[in-house]
Amino acid sequence: MNFKVLRLLVLFLGTTFVSTTGFAQDDDNKAIITGNFQLDGQYYVEDTAISAVVPDQNMALSGFGNILYRKGKFTAGMRFETYLPAPVGYPAGASWSGTGIGYRFAQYSDELFDITVGNFYEQFGNGQIMRTWEDRGLGVDYMLDGIRVKARPFKWAEMTAIYGKQRYNFNNGTQFVSEDLGQGIVRGINGDFDVTSLLDSVVNIPGQLSIGGSFVSKFQDNFSSRYAFPENVGAGSARAKYNIGGFQFSGEYTWIGENPSSMNSQIVNIPDSLDPSVGLWATGEGINLNATYSVRGFGLSLTASSLANMSFQSQREAGAFDSWINYLPATSVLQTYLLSQLYPYATQPNGEVAYRADLFYNFKRNTALGGKYGMKLEVSYTHINSPEITEVNDLNTSRNGVEMSLFKPGDELYFADFNARLTRKFNKKFKGSLFYQHIVYNNDVILGAYDYQNIPTKGTVYADLFVFEGNIKFNKKNNVRFEAQALFTDQHLQDWVAGVIEYTVSPHWFFTVIDQWNYGNADGDKFHFPSASLGYIKNSSRISVTYGRQRAGVFCVGGVCRVVPASNGLTVSITSSF
Repeated sequence: MNFKVLRLLVLFLGTTFVSTTGFAQDDDNKAIITGNFQLDGQYYVEDTAISAVVPDQNMALSGFGNILYRKGKFTAGMRFETYLPAPVGYPAGASWSGTGIGYRFAQYSDELFDITVGNFYEQFGNGQIMRTWEDRGLGVDYMLDGIRVKARPFKWAEMTAIYGKQRYNFNNGTQFVSEDLGQGIVRGINGDFDVTSLLDSVVNIPGQLSIGGSFVSKFQDNFSSRYAFPENVGAGSARAKYNIGGFQFSGEYTWIGENPSSMNSQIVNIPDSLDPSVGLWATGEGINLNATYSVRGFGLSLTASSLANMSFQSQREAGAFDSWINYLPATSVLQTYLLSQLYPYATQPNGEVAYRADLFYNFKRNTALGGKYGMKLEVSYTHINSPEITEVNDLNTSRNGVEMSLFKPGDELYFADFNARLTRKFNKKFKGSLFYQHIVYNNDVILGAYDYQNIPTKGTVYADLFVFEGNIKFNKKNNVRFEAQALFTDQHLQDWVAGVIEYTVSPHWFFTVIDQWNYGNADGDKFHFPSASLGYIKNSSRISVTYGRQRAGVFCVGGVCRVVPASNGLTVSITSSF
């Protein structure tokens, strides 16, 4: 830890101590300290059968601790992080190493203003032009370092302005030197307005109507002597949400200005003789529409989404996991079953046309289908295609580009998922569900299905998954949950079976055994992936110990995915909050 970080830590803790002791007797304005911790340690062992990755250190240690101080209208906090080293599979772009303070902020909030200096996360609308977020499991952190101001001048309006740079590196605990922040400057403004409340005294609008709009821009110097990259790139959005009774509609339109980057390949085949001041840069557009209707026992949801060149990063040379300003919500359902996760869909920022429909229906109690306790049916279908792409040529040279129009699907199917689930309670002690999923997975585009050597499969995978899940509650303390899964496909690694048994002794103990077997593979006998976990919970603290194999694959959160290599070994995880 460098001297500046140490001094900041001492100053923060000293201020917290003085403030807490000085005002402990004032119950109306008492200082409150809260926080949470997590520590994950992994010990890796050799396993040549699955090409398990073993780092030079044989061990990885990652963890963090959040400390939050509140007193009246003032809040301050920090997050202490350690990566010694980061777990196997973390993104290789930005550096994750060392120990230090990775997040700190101070905030003042009253009825009119909310002002934050330091680090913060923010989202405008559904995130298509602005969402900074972090996920320890994925190994990503897109927080901003700067200033954020929120204003609430009326009960029907909230305005937000942001200005700062994004986190990029965490190298040897020196996250707040200029080299460890991204090159680009991010600036934005957002407004949300409750139209129903605004017009309440003038006209009576049935239901609830709200609208919003955002503008975000990034600035990055252009040091290229060959290309006239735009230094300022703007993005905007407009959205609306309306609900009445059991019906709700929401929609958002977004656009991004000329934005060459490593994600959209910038330009191809640039001749030296071409005037670099003449640009053929792609612009971006996106639409997300959602309509739902629900009454007691029935619900229907329809989603339509279309994207074209919607990658928006604060550094034009950033890698696939670095410096994302925006977040593209996934249209597909991220299933949690082990074998379903063999083929997760990652949102394609360069372009896609997606549709999804979800339906649920509750069969009433004491009917032929519902039985004594009722039964629930859930059905979902997702269909995602390539966009229609038109190639264009700049000034009859070899510099080429593309044009895409929203909701004009191309001929290539990226992903399709039909799934259905029946859930029924048979008696007071046993509840079960049947699940079926049919998957069409174009791995030439998604690059998500990997073999044991972390090599992506080619072509399209067609797979069918069957799951039976049950829960047996013996008494108030003892409970068993189990899953039996079977996946069938003629492509990729072929057929799998998997089993999960989780035994819980409330309120403290749990024990889990898992095995995944790639029996359809020619060498399937080698490819069992067993693991066992033992855990203990008390109040807000939890400790678990797991030993076993982790298969290679893709780990996803909300349509954002990363490749995880195969590994074998021991993992200890500790979490606690106060």
